[in-house]
Amino acid sequence: MESLVKDNPILLPLNSDRTVYDGFITVQERDFRLRIVLPPDHELKRAKLHCSWQLKHLLHGYEPIVKQRLQQSADLVTFLLELKTVLEVGLKSRPECSSIPPPQYYSQLISEMETLGWNKLLFIDTEFRTLRLKAQDSSGRQHILTIKLKSKHPAEGPECSADLPLPLAITWTPQTTLEQLHNQFLLVLESLTEFWDVLDEIDDNTWILEPEKPSRSDTMRRIAIGNNVSIKVEVDPRHPKMLPECCLLGAEHVEMPAQTMVTPLRNKLNSNMHLWNPDSSVLRNLRDVLEIEFPSPATHEKISALSVGFVIPIVLKLRSLIRCVTTLAVANPSTRPVCMSGCERCPPAGRASAPFLESVLTAARYVCVIKAFTPHSQYIFSILN
Repeated sequence: MESLVKDNPILLPLNSDRTVYDGFITVQERDFRLRIVLPPDHELKRAKLHCSWQLKHLLHGYEPIVKQRLQQSADLVTFLLELKTVLEVGLKSRPECSSIPPPQYYSQLISEMETLGWNKLLFIDTEFRTLRLKAQDSSGRQHILTIKLKSKHPAEGPECSADLPLPLAITWTPQTTLEQLHNQFLLVLESLTEFWDVLDEIDDNTWILEPEKPSRSDTMRRIAIGNNVSIKVEVDPRHPKMLPECCLLGAEHVEMPAQTMVTPLRNKLNSNMHLWNPDSSVLRNLRDVLEIEFPSPATHEKISALSVGFVIPIVLKLRSLIRCVTTLAVANPSTRPVCMSGCERCPPAGRASAPFLESVLTAARYVCVIKAFTPHSQYIFSILN
């Protein structure tokens, strides 16, 4: 008993039989709440341990070892020594559990949040280490600042991150508060407002191919120009209205309108580059330099809806024609080919070679164009298969 009290001075018996102990055990200058319930015969093998949530979290994964030590220990003092050894190993393997901030950490954090405003807090974890604060720029866009506080806060600066096109640089001193940190973030957002205005105008008025769901950190847009042609634009966040890095993508020489060919567009871009006006928006400049009008999102949605309406009925008819061509290739020339799809327009084999084959091949080429340039091609061609 004397050894138990000496090693664990704040773990005390609650009854005269000394079958229930409650209090704390100390490991690496940290106190953990623990209750031990022994059977009347003081047999450790049938003892029960009740842990605080911190101790339970720390012992997660070590339960078999604790149970083994409970079975093998000769007395309670020996078991507590073994338990402390296990806890020391657990603390080393879990650095996040090695130090709990002092009470002043929590009181200061709450005080700073009250000054900043609880309405700006979107999330805080159970350990009061990770916070997410919301912020709004001058154009009304919503942003999130993620702050990961260190255990020595505010002496040690936090880790800050946000969805930005540039690294987030924050100045921190031991006297810096969350409100000051939030104000620094607002200044960063204000410096990027023009950059986001430029990209928002492009997103609202053009057909964006990539990225499919742009984030605030994305600096690239691939904009559709016409069938098989697009332009990839990389905007500089520091100088958003200057001439961006441009790359035209698509076919070089095809039988399509001039607007949809890469070579003429590239020539216009090179010859009209001097017309770029930094006082105008990027979209306005691209229109002037390339001498084109970009397809709008509304036009894209209308075309996509119409493509479903008229393409699928055509494909349903083409299915029978294509099967007929396949049958013609293997059937006896002296007999009428058998149409697997029930098509009634299959001519006799002797008259089907040139015109019939030509019509089907033309239709097949048309379907290939649909497959290449409509977002519904996968669904359309599943009908043919």
